[in-house]
Amino acid sequence: MSETELKHISEDYQWGFADEVEPEVKLKGLTPEVVRAISEIKGEPDWLLEFRLKALETYFEKPWPRWGPDLAELERQMDDFYYYVKPPARENARSWDEVPEEIRRTYEKLGIPEAEQKVLAGVGAQYDSEMVYHSIKEELEKQGVIFKSIEDGVREHEDLFREYFAKVVPPTDNKFAALNSALFSGGSFVYVPPGVEVEVPLQAYFRVNTEGFGQFERTLIIVDEGAKVHYIEGCTAPIYTTEALHTGVIEIIVRKGAESRYTTIQNWPINMYNLVTQRALVEEGGYHMWLDGNLGSKVTMKYPSSVLRGPGARSEILSIAFAGDGQHLDTGAKLIFAAPETSGSIVSKSISKGEGRSSYRGLVKVLSRADRARVNVECDALLVNENSKTDTYPYMEIANETASVGHEATVSRLADDQIFYLTTRGIPEDEAAALIVRGFIEPVAKELPLEFAVELNRLIELEMEGSVG
Repeated sequence: MSETELKHISEDYQWGFADEVEPEVKLKGLTPEVVRAISEIKGEPDWLLEFRLKALETYFEKPWPRWGPDLAELERQMDDFYYYVKPPARENARSWDEVPEEIRRTYEKLGIPEAEQKVLAGVGAQYDSEMVYHSIKEELEKQGVIFKSIEDGVREHEDLFREYFAKVVPPTDNKFAALNSALFSGGSFVYVPPGVEVEVPLQAYFRVNTEGFGQFERTLIIVDEGAKVHYIEGCTAPIYTTEALHTGVIEIIVRKGAESRYTTIQNWPINMYNLVTQRALVEEGGYHMWLDGNLGSKVTMKYPSSVLRGPGARSEILSIAFAGDGQHLDTGAKLIFAAPETSGSIVSKSISKGEGRSSYRGLVKVLSRADRARVNVECDALLVNENSKTDTYPYMEIANETASVGHEATVSRLADDQIFYLTTRGIPEDEAAALIVRGFIEPVAKELPLEFAVELNRLIELEMEGSVG
């Protein structure tokens, strides 16, 4: 990316600031020595080091995916990234006063402490490779709710952690799950005991500050029988002339009769490769929702998935993708029906502007034992300009004749007559376009907590500035 392009993009991306923070440790290169160093810094047990080293072998054995966006440039750069960067901060501070001032200022700009006070049950804040802050409300802690960094999850709850870790997304799942398994650092470990309902959300915020960096957070959430939780994730990074990499893995286990929701609002800069694996395993009578918002990044490949393993299990996947110039957002969803009376739905909304490209890639798989499974898929694309692009790649494998399966897809352009009507009512052209886009994504946005819906609408308005006319 040229300096000229960088300057132009930075004017529109208000989270593109970088902090003058000198890391304590920076590890470069994709080698067993780097993996061993990460494990040693964290003081991990031998079994976890062995897991990491085996995952690195798996990463090198698996071929690069050629079925989606072009990753050739990333493939050439893999030896150039910093794979672990330790900020100069005490890990997992319980008070913002314990976080170094220069890092605390970043989160104040992002509004995280204020949101914690007003609307959140707990907050985790990751800076480069480490969680620098983690806190949960005392009343939830007394009920046995665990909300820790992934490292504290291993140290303080090793047996529980080991029982579930990498069972939903093993390293062999795909090349980037293997990469994360070898290098993971930071992320959250959440356990909600049977019958406990966490009424307000937990949130983790992931911030990249270092140039040429790869972030590999790992999140493991266990929602025990009859429990309930909502977890929200947000992400930003500065804009640099070099590329950056984000490869996360999220594993969620929803036990019998439990309910969970995972909301992601990712607003990466245009130099970021965002390659994420998210999967939930839903047991009998359980319910899980993925609410997935994707803005920014150079390339995104992300397909939240749910495996409905128990009778009566349900899942909804709602997603938004917004692709602008120089961006290819390849997003979608997967639903696997593995038990009778299971049900699910996918609603995908994508917007492409300028020369941006959005792709929907989805899988619906109904196994032979999933009697009377029900699923409906809606994927709608909106093209803002003549040069913007969209693709739809739906896959359906139905092995049970009692299943009820519906699929519909639409592609439309931002209509000149709609813009004209709104401008005749005194609404400026950019605002009119943003208003139409907000209406387009409303079925997904309305599921967000109010504060995050407002933020999403503000981001859409920023993206739409200068898009028409």
